[in-house]
Amino acid sequence: MSNRYAQIDSRDNIIVAIQDLNKGEEVSVAGKTLTLVEDIQAKHKFALNDYKAGDEIFMYGVLVGKAMKDIPMGAAITTDNLKHASAEYSGKKEKPHWIGPDVSKYEGRTFNGYHRADGKVGTGNYWIVFALTFCENRNLDVLKAALTESLGYETEKDFAVDTQALVEVMKNGGSEDDILNTDIIRTKEEIIKSRIFPNVDGIKILRHEGGCGGTRADSIVLCNLLAGYLTNPNVAGATVLSLGCQNAQIQVLQDAIKKKDPNFSKPLHIFEQQQSKSERSFIEGAVKMTFMGLQEANKIERKPAPISKLVLGLECGGSDGFSGISANPSLGYASDLLAALGGSPVLAEFPELNGVEQELIDRCVNEEDAEKFAGLMKAYGDKAIAVGSGFESNPSPGNIKDGLITDAMKSAGAAKKGGTSPVVEVLDYTEPVTKPGLNLLCTPGNDVESTTGLAGSGCNVVVFTTGLGTPTGNPVVPVIKLSSNNKLSEKMSDVIDFNAGTVISGEDTIQTKGEELLEYIIKVASGEEVTNATRLGHDDFIPWKRDISL
Repeated sequence: MSNRYAQIDSRDNIIVAIQDLNKGEEVSVAGKTLTLVEDIQAKHKFALNDYKAGDEIFMYGVLVGKAMKDIPMGAAITTDNLKHASAEYSGKKEKPHWIGPDVSKYEGRTFNGYHRADGKVGTGNYWIVFALTFCENRNLDVLKAALTESLGYETEKDFAVDTQALVEVMKNGGSEDDILNTDIIRTKEEIIKSRIFPNVDGIKILRHEGGCGGTRADSIVLCNLLAGYLTNPNVAGATVLSLGCQNAQIQVLQDAIKKKDPNFSKPLHIFEQQQSKSERSFIEGAVKMTFMGLQEANKIERKPAPISKLVLGLECGGSDGFSGISANPSLGYASDLLAALGGSPVLAEFPELNGVEQELIDRCVNEEDAEKFAGLMKAYGDKAIAVGSGFESNPSPGNIKDGLITDAMKSAGAAKKGGTSPVVEVLDYTEPVTKPGLNLLCTPGNDVESTTGLAGSGCNVVVFTTGLGTPTGNPVVPVIKLSSNNKLSEKMSDVIDFNAGTVISGEDTIQTKGEELLEYIIKVASGEEVTNATRLGHDDFIPWKRDISL
């Protein structure tokens, strides 16, 4: 790759500007020399040939659009001259043949995690509190106020004010000088060290707006998602609030848990308000039983586990024109390493696989999964059209501004997160990951909805690539933010954890950056590194609502 421009795939007929290029500049690429007819911004593309209206445009080796009008050689590719187009797909055409990367240096490597009774291993140890209906959200707020700060889990602030210390000075007859000289500021580090349950990483409140008022199908899906969080290895136990009359009944949740784990044995305390004596009694019982559950959760300590126990969510958001060149393929190489080691990378965001369906279909190990993937993609696309949209509407204004002109262009780069390994299973939303190797999980392209779904299917760590920057996180799964460019890493250092921009600047290759990333993932999984999303309390949780409200 030149330090000024690059042809990503030999089949591509548009070229990426690595740096800002000037009108009149002579460019030598793909065996030809051309002159730019206008300025080309970094991350954007220019035409390798002269194109007529209707000509097909390729990038990453796949169809990403069609010319809407004549485009001269050396002109910028924009929304004014290129429209979305993607390749057709059909049944499986070939068997996957994969030679994985050399992983000999990782043999015997482990991470320190929390071992669960079902054989899974967590990268964190959280207690979760959620309701089966939005009607209980006010009570969730009461529980959060009662539990988090007093037990040392208010980590969204850099410090806390301990007014109780002043009360104690006053009770002991202290003078005004005593009050003025009393230290009442507790740092985040001091709060964490003072936790009564040091082996519990957090008490997380999963607030949502569902469970009733919509279709029964949405309530069942919500229960399946919540059951996925209960069975996620990063979760030690839970407190659940129910009103009693909602669509998302307690029995529906219990059935979903049993389906995912017939031998479920984590502490689970469920309270139904309509069966309680009073709201006071309802809250009191929930607080006391949560406290007892935390005592059990605190008995679990980190122990070595093989890398094969990592279930890695592959996510992107706020993408730019460099995402598919640096961050995504670096994550893809780490994904291949993990797959070769017996771990389970999980590629989600189906609207952002538009245009690369045939490649993924051909990478499926089983015919049934190939058919399932094609069916899910078609059903999703048809539903988008039915509501007056379509996959072509996926790129955001920020994506377009930074060089991702069509959904197929965005998707071809986004799919690089999945590396090159065979697809071992295709999962619909909330279905659990059970097989080692690359899994495909149907989620929306929406960052939070997708990350929420990845955790609900069992991911114990997520890597989130971004070119523009986004503060998205998850309540129970560490989310590693991976920057596609050096500028973003410097500008948003409080959000970004790991930088792949050095691939663009030439200091690293995809392989070296992928290996470095896997090492960082292992450190995060072991609790040796804390992600910025975790540190800042970015506990985003949005279930995917697939139907209408009634």
